Amino acid sequence: MRSNKHVIALCWVVFCTLVSCTQQTLNFDQFDDLKAEPVLEASIIYIEVPERIINLATETNFFTEDFNFDAFSADLFAERVIEGTVTYVIENTTTKTLNITVEFLDESGAVLDTENFSTNPPPSPALEIERAYGGTGRSIDIIKNLSSIRVSAENLGGTATTSVFPDPKVTLKSKGKFKLSVL
Repeated sequence: MRSNKHVIALCWVVFCTLVSCTQQTLNFDQFDDLKAEPVLEASIIYIEVPERIINLATETNFFTEDFNFDAFSADLFAERVIEGTVTYVIENTTTKTLNITVEFLDESGAVLDTENFSTNPPPSPALEIERAYGGTGRSIDIIKNLSSIRVSAENLGGTATTSVFPDPKVTLKSKGKFKLSVL
């Protein structure tokens, strides 16, 4: 008899605990507040030009190249991208002052956006520039319509000098970090 009272008391405590931990109404509007916005980060471009190649150029413009880049215009990305940043890092260990231009082009070759960078020979630090797209930055449509990237570089420092650094070169790296909407 005594054990039945204990079982009944224990069941009553468990029941009261379960009832006290539940809401009277369920809130299905919480789903509307749910945001699934993953952030994707990836390298965009990497270019490296040794100083000996710069010295061989007969014109001041020693590098121009168009790179096909359809990753951002793919429907899976373009329809979901909300905002993001493109970060450029330029390192110059040559004896040259250089101007570097990066152009984002659409499918027809029209320029969507242009970045101009000027870098001096060492001991100048590496340049790191971040550009925002979407939100309060430049139009996100630039990223959505990007089909190719044109990079050109101009030598303003002559061709007669060579850096004292081992393996002197100019390096341009860029990466993108973008927030996407899944819902």
